[in-house]
Amino acid sequence: MSAGKERFLVTGALGCIGSWVLKTLVAEGTDVVAFDIASHATRLDYVLEADERVAVTFVVGDITDGKAFARVLAEHEVTRIVHLAGLQVPLCAADPVRGALVNVLGTVNVFEAVKAQGDCLGLVYASSAAIYAGGDAPGDGRPVPALAPAQPSTHYGVYKQANEGTARVYWTQDGVPSIGLRPYVVYGVGRDQGLTSDPTKAMLAAALGVPFHIGYGGRSHFQFAPDVASAFIAAARSDHEGAPVLNLRGSVVDMPDVVAAIEAAEASSVGAITFEQTALPFPGEFESGDLEEIIGPVPHTELAHGVAQTIDAFHRLADAGLLDPGTLARRPRAGTGAGSARSSGLSESATAADQSRNFERNHMD
Repeated sequence: MSAGKERFLVTGALGCIGSWVLKTLVAEGTDVVAFDIASHATRLDYVLEADERVAVTFVVGDITDGKAFARVLAEHEVTRIVHLAGLQVPLCAADPVRGALVNVLGTVNVFEAVKAQGDCLGLVYASSAAIYAGGDAPGDGRPVPALAPAQPSTHYGVYKQANEGTARVYWTQDGVPSIGLRPYVVYGVGRDQGLTSDPTKAMLAAALGVPFHIGYGGRSHFQFAPDVASAFIAAARSDHEGAPVLNLRGSVVDMPDVVAAIEAAEASSVGAITFEQTALPFPGEFESGDLEEIIGPVPHTELAHGVAQTIDAFHRLADAGLLDPGTLARRPRAGTGAGSARSSGLSESATAADQSRNFERNHMD
């Protein structure tokens, strides 16, 4: 490895967070390798300019193939890893064996490769707020404590919890340090799949001048995708020893606040964005604990500014002919209003309560 040369590898690089990690690293002039099983790069078209994409080294690979991943790590002399690859809630529910292979074995493969290489300087992986179920929240309305025990209610959440244990064992037995970060509702350009992507789809709808119905309500942490990307990069660069897992902070808001921010950024959308009352099946608020003590300052874009930036970006993409309005799968039925419990779910066939019980029918990221 070249002395002093920093090179990142991002698994799951063609997802929303991965695309913003690539953009951030390219902007600062850092070498980066994008590792993903997919070869189509629609989100990159939304997030990266053409001259930014040419600065990225793309590798098509399967995270379940540990030997192949280890070869990529060695061949590209990687010093820092941002591990985002994984199947989300619905795919894990539909095929738990495949979900475990990708999410659990894939993460073990990353740790094994880092252990074998020996000189990788930083590893951060994506855990999730989905390790918690709604019943894990304190009954008095306080945020979930940073170190609260969790009892996940989905295969996906169990796999993420297993990865946190894997990281802990690799530290205690093999001395491989890592940091796990738990995002919640990530929003911004590129966030186009899953129930928690509905607020971003609503921003896109507002920019396109069409109505949209968000499939859930309640209170959640909203985290701007570029901020989340910066947090993952900072974590990969942290020299912290151990295997801490940290909740990402964000704007803790109720869904009416999100709708109000959209309407403030796009006046023509007033009255066109509606939502269900049903909350997500997770606690609404989490403590971030020692997040900034461990990884340093983390940017935090207030919701109103993040929404305005997202809608402005959608306008630019629409003007360039790059947006596909077909991504807006959820449309309001006549007579539905904010907070209505009437059926306006995916393809207008499922209520938000059904969506909440199953959590998502599409990718979370």
